[in-house]
Amino acid sequence: MAIIARTLDEAIAPIADGCMLAVPRESSGVAMAATRALIAERGKADMDSEIGRFPRLFRAVESIPGLTWPSITFPDQISVWLGRREVRIMHIGRGHTAGDVVAFVPDANVVFSGDLVEYRSACYCGDAHFTDWPAALDRLAEFSAKALVPGRGAALKTPGEVADGIALTEDFLATLYGAVTESVGKGRSLKETYDATRRVMDPKFASFAIYEHCMPFNVARAYDEAKGIDHPVIWTAERDRAMWEALRG
Repeated sequence: MAIIARTLDEAIAPIADGCMLAVPRESSGVAMAATRALIAERGKADMDSEIGRFPRLFRAVESIPGLTWPSITFPDQISVWLGRREVRIMHIGRGHTAGDVVAFVPDANVVFSGDLVEYRSACYCGDAHFTDWPAALDRLAEFSAKALVPGRGAALKTPGEVADGIALTEDFLATLYGAVTESVGKGRSLKETYDATRRVMDPKFASFAIYEHCMPFNVARAYDEAKGIDHPVIWTAERDRAMWEALRG
């Protein structure tokens, strides 16, 4: 962030929710209308699931007042002005969730991608749209940004690094979804699909951050989408535990 701040020549303040997050925060700002709809549909169930999954992140959970709602929503694009500097908050397609947005700073040619791009970190795909995500990455590449801040991983400080980060994310998704769709086509169970997908993915991506945590959720969602379920199934605490038991024991 310090590198990007120097590029922009001013301090950076959080102004946009890139997607729905089940983490405790005191306030929120700008979000796409689809993100607000996701919070209404699955926010409470997702928060309960996260509390059970990561109790260390929710110490004094009783002090959390509830879901955090955006104060401003928009259909697909809005401009926010930081003094004389424009920040365009834009939806460029479904990917990590149905409500992903990027923040583009035109005069600096810098993009904050949110979780549409991860750099040497596993993508979390539990609420993803695999068939749409590559097109969103193609649109992101069309910005020809000179720097990009991914959802996870190091800031990408040159056009070459930006292209590498987008390509690496595309490769992760294509390898994952390709392996899962092959297994679904062969009539394999979810557990059999998980094991087969790990055999394909592990040699390339096992060293990525949060890989072990993400893979059960990623395969479960990819399995659903490959079987024709477009709208991601809500992750309740019960479904979360059942999935871990089935895939990891």
